[in-house]
Formats: sequence, structure tokens, C-alpha cells
Amino acid sequence: MGKWTIGIIGGSGLYRLKGLEHGEWLPVSSPFGEPSDEILFGSLGDVELRFLPRHGRGHRIAPGDINARANIDALKRAGCTDILAVSAIGSLREELEPGHFVAFDQFIDRTHSGPGGREASFFGTGMVAHVPMADPVCPRLAAMAADAVEAAGGTCARGGTCVIIEGPQFSTRAESHMYRQWGGDGVNMTALPEAKLAREAELPYAMLGMVTDYDCWRDNGHDVDVAEIVARLHANSALALATIDRFLAALPAQRAPSPIDTALDGAIMTAPEARDPAMKARLEAILWRIDAG
Repeated sequence: MGKWTIGIIGGSGLYRLKGLEHGEWLPVSSPFGEPSDEILFGSLGDVELRFLPRHGRGHRIAPGDINARANIDALKRAGCTDILAVSAIGSLREELEPGHFVAFDQFIDRTHSGPGGREASFFGTGMVAHVPMADPVCPRLAAMAADAVEAAGGTCARGGTCVIIEGPQFSTRAESHMYRQWGGDGVNMTALPEAKLAREAELPYAMLGMVTDYDCWRDNGHDVDVAEIVARLHANSALALATIDRFLAALPAQRAPSPIDTALDGAIMTAPEARDPAMKARLEAILWRIDAG
């Protein structure tokens, strides 16, 4: 049993939480490059909070340019035990109306990884690891996040599959129909590799999707409109803030261990004597539990 330190990754306006105590923006360095922004350190009651604006304050970083490795590494260094991500999504289902929330439990990855693309792992040649990702979301956090939406007066679907696209363009109409045929319920540009990296960092992760639009699959021929998305995000901001407040307030006084806390057990394939010292040094925050043991 231990204390909660919740990392919130979301839009720039979500840090305006009522009752935030000792709030201070602080830089956190990462050997993986620059995080999206400084991290807001603070507390709400007995819960420690770390907030990171995913696109930087003022929304200045494009989805494909977000340094998710630096973001997750910095949150780990900031002492986070769990991460709640809040993201805008396009709906692929009629019943998931704009203004609703979705606590996703599955992802389909359509992003571009590797050289020139999104860096999707902390590990690689010199230290190889394969963490399990069959269930990429922490069910405990996801359930508590859905409870918080409903406690704040919103509507939240529990479970669903989000298709993560590269962007920055929205989907074509053919792609939108294809994602529906795949079983997708929503589409987004940022949850991956974020969730994969959180798992490698042994940080339980949940994603709340805020529905802003219906993508472009509907027969009325309506396209995704940025102005409509921004207007919906502004309209949802009060509910999103209230949701985070309810989520933090409802956390148990003590944090029970999660299986994700030990996700690296058995995942590192490289023998200790064959591990690259430079890579191991760069992974100090990710490997602290294993090295301490």
C-alpha cells in the first residue's frame, strides 16, 4: 500500500483545477529529449498531482512531433504512480455523441514508428524488452475515470476501441468506414505510443476520450471541422475539469499495488552482462525498481 501520485496528460486548460495546492510549474529533464512542457506540481487533498500539457501550453506541438518518451520519462521522474490521459476523439459510433466521454480499453495502432516516426519504446539494441500489451489500459483507473465522469454529470461509455492515426490530417471517408469495420469506436492521434511507453515505465494508464465530432463516416457527408472541434472542447472543458476533480477526490486513501507496477518482470531479454551501459544509464528512471532490487 502507498500514496497516489497522479499524472494527468491533457489539453492546456485542464490544469486550472479548483483547490490545487502548492501549484508550481517545474522543468523536468529527460535523457530522451525535451518533454512537451514543464510539469505542474501540486496537490489536491492527500493526492499528489503532476500535470503535463501534451501539446505544450498554447497547443504548439503537432501530434506526430510529441516526444512521448520524454513525457513519460519525465512523469516517472516526477514521482507518478499512475497516469490519466484526457484526449479529444472522433466518434465512429452513432451512440457516442459529441459531448460524451469514452473510457477506452483497447487501441489499434495506425501511427508510424521507428526512424523518422514516433519512438514507440524506451528499449532497443543494447537492452531488449517486450512488455505485454494485450490489455493496454489499467482497468482500475479506467473504471474510476468513468465513475468520475458520471459523478460530474456526464455520460461515459465503459470500454471501447480507439484507432490511433498518425495525422495531422483527419481520416478520409474510406478510412473512417474501414476503422468502423475493424471494430473501432473512436479515432485519435495521440494515445500511442503514449500508452505503450507508460506500460514500459510500469505506470498504470487510462485514457478518457472526449467526443468532439463524428469523424466523416456518416451518410450526411459532413466533414470534420476544426472550428466545431475547438468549440466542443471549450464546451466540454468545465465537465472535464469537474471529472478530474471527482476522480482525484474519489481515490482510496491508500493505493493498492497494481500488476502493472511490475510489468518489466520477465520482460527484459538481454542478459545483465550484455546490457549496454549507456542505454542502462539512460533508462535509470524506468529501471529504478529493478536496479534497486
